Amino acid sequence: MKTILLDTNALMAVATWKIDVVEELKKTADLPDKVAVLEGTIQELQKIAQERTGKERRAAKLAIALLNAKCVPSIPGRGNVDDLLVDYSRKGYLVLTQDRELKKRLSRPYLTIRQKKKVVVIS
Repeated sequence: MKTILLDTNALMAVATWKIDVVEELKKTADLPDKVAVLEGTIQELQKIAQERTGKERRAAKLAIALLNAKCVPSIPGRGNVDDLLVDYSRKGYLVLTQDRELKKRLSRPYLTIRQKKKVVVIS
C-alpha cells in the first residue's frame, strides 16, 4: 500500500477551488486510502495562517481544519519540505502537489489537480 503525501499548495487549493482533496483521492482509480502530511507542511500552513491576510490566510486555516477533521496523520521530518517530498517520492510515496518546480523534481508517478476539481496520476 502506498502513502500519499499532501503538499502545502495542494492543501491551499482546497479553499481556492472548493474541493475536498481527501475525497477526490478516494475517487481516483487504484489509489489507497492512506493519506499523510509532513510536519513541515503543517508548519508552513500555520505560518501562512498567522502571517498572511485575506484569501491565503483563509485557505491555510481551512486546510488545517480539513487535516484535523479527516484525521490525516503527520510524518516527522526536518529540513526543506520540498526536499523531503522529493526524498519520499524516490522511496515510492505518491506526492500530491500543484507546485510546478516541485513536479519537475519528483519521481513519477505523482499526483496533481486538473481542471480545478480532479486529482489525476501523472506517470
